[in-house]
Amino acid sequence: MANSPGAFTEAQVISRLREIFATTDPRVEIGIGDDAAVVAGTYKRQVMTTDMAVEGVHFRTDWSTAFEIGRKVTAANAADILAMGATPHYLLIAVALTGSEDIKWIEDLAKGIKFEADLAGLQVIGGDLSRSEKIVISMSAIGHCDSPVARKGAKVGDGVYLSSLTGWSAAGLAIMESKLISATDSHAVAVREYKNPTIDYKFDATRATSMCDVSDALVIQAKQMAESSKVAFKFDLSKIQSCSEFVELESLSRAIGMDIWKWIFAGGEDHVLLATGVDLPGILIGEVVVGAGIQNLPTGVETIAWRHF
Repeated sequence: MANSPGAFTEAQVISRLREIFATTDPRVEIGIGDDAAVVAGTYKRQVMTTDMAVEGVHFRTDWSTAFEIGRKVTAANAADILAMGATPHYLLIAVALTGSEDIKWIEDLAKGIKFEADLAGLQVIGGDLSRSEKIVISMSAIGHCDSPVARKGAKVGDGVYLSSLTGWSAAGLAIMESKLISATDSHAVAVREYKNPTIDYKFDATRATSMCDVSDALVIQAKQMAESSKVAFKFDLSKIQSCSEFVELESLSRAIGMDIWKWIFAGGEDHVLLATGVDLPGILIGEVVVGAGIQNLPTGVETIAWRHF
């Protein structure tokens, strides 16, 4: 009966989570199992973010394994810390379960969280469990930096960069929705990027003047950064087309009859970094110019963008 749906207690789950997320980090004085976590030491600037993932909105259990769901939600939180030019440190997790899951599913969710947290340098130090009609996963990540990189620092003359090409997650979603069988490597990459977005953890943001995580859509986040900085972002479509990833993504878009520009500019949940500055790593996709808003968008993209509501 140990693995039958609902055949577990909260204490059993917490005990397993304590084992999965065990740490020897000397900064963690009190971790999972108490009323709150205690960590030693303070930093000049603490960077904190929180995010929520809801079954049926951000993930589907019939499309993704528990391990994949754990990775995806963790990656979204880690990307927000990176987008501030900060180093990730700690992660707090609150999960609402339906009660029909078995212990193996919960363990796999935790192992997926642990896998991505290890990539990000995050220590899981506590959280909460509850019950709900749908699975809900809420995370709060904490990091630190000496000098945060906000969205409002873009300067005229800066280049506009992506840490990697957007659109892969949207391509993966299109494949999943159309129930196409992954016949090529590009199909497999797109589906993987939808389920487990690749976070550019090694992106060097030390020279970035502004930055954000592209979680909603490139067209939305670029507009937010331009408005915050009181400048305009002018895209150079030819530079995007010269990117090596573009050729592969365009081939995939043609194969399934989709518009690649809508994937790149209006797709969501890529979690790549959008940054401005001079001689940054990644893909140069435009420049910061005098004006307001965003310029030189492909036709039809303006009114189509990923959104929650």
